[in-house]
Amino acid sequence: MKLSPREAAGYFKKPDPKRAGVLIYGADAMRVAERRQQVILGLVGPEGEAEMRLTRIAAADLRKDPALLDDAIKAQGFFPGPRVAFAEEATDGLSNLFEDVLKGWREGDAQIVVTAGQLNAKSALRKVFEAHPNTFAIGIYDDPPSRDEINDILSKAGVQNLDRDAEGAIMALSRLLEPGDFRQTIEKLSLYKRGDPDPVSVADIDACKPQSTEADLDDVLSVVAEARVTEIAPILQRLYAQGVNPVTLCIGATRHFRTLHSAASDPGGPSAGVGRLRPPVFGPRRDAIVRQAGNWGRDRLEKALTLLTDTDLQLRSTAKVPQQALVERTLIRLAMMARR
Repeated sequence: MKLSPREAAGYFKKPDPKRAGVLIYGADAMRVAERRQQVILGLVGPEGEAEMRLTRIAAADLRKDPALLDDAIKAQGFFPGPRVAFAEEATDGLSNLFEDVLKGWREGDAQIVVTAGQLNAKSALRKVFEAHPNTFAIGIYDDPPSRDEINDILSKAGVQNLDRDAEGAIMALSRLLEPGDFRQTIEKLSLYKRGDPDPVSVADIDACKPQSTEADLDDVLSVVAEARVTEIAPILQRLYAQGVNPVTLCIGATRHFRTLHSAASDPGGPSAGVGRLRPPVFGPRRDAIVRQAGNWGRDRLEKALTLLTDTDLQLRSTAKVPQQALVERTLIRLAMMARR
């Protein structure tokens, strides 16, 4: 039986122990592994592996010895409780094996949990699990987690007291990070706020989310947009030392000034314009964009974008130019423009 995303969410929360098996497949191996772990934990509990009620079988071993799966399903362990036979990285070449094993499956046998990569609609392996009356087939796609899934992650981590902006920031972060990174960030946030009675803020989330050169990139763009000329060179040196190249810096600056231009061009003013940005921005960054868009105004932002476009064309041309110096000069000119 094929499960829809909504049905799958309920199954992952509480796997059915009476089913013969489940196939979990998808292009993102991390997402598939996360769901597989959730299912196995729900079936055999945290002590399942220690009590030898979980048998792991690689697909490559099944190709050499197909009897491994049937032996794992029928074997009786020393400890009571449900059992799982987990086959990972399965392919269509094993579809006949799974079909035969499922025909012989009886209540009391170990449940079969199978993971696979991306499988199209014509996949023989998918058809086996979709056609069998007592198995599930679940596709894992790159869709961001739903609000219910996010609330479940927050609840398990003990993160419950969020202010309004923080709720939006968490939703936005869930769309930017991989599932495992997002879950780790929430766990880090839980530890960070332990013993703190104040609501979780956007600043708390920023302190816990994975850091990258984007943070320094945001810093230099804010410095430029706010006309703090003397701070430009030190931040550029740090960015170049981290491996950021001038073209990337120019692209980032263009993106930032387009965001400001979009906010400044809104009929309702910069504040209303920022509210329509996608992905949304929150907290101090939102306030900074509103302030910068209001200070620059649409006309000066259009001139800034023209200057950045000209710089980008020079960086990508065949002419040999000192790229770092060219970008630094452009950013200084932008900062001076903001003072006028």
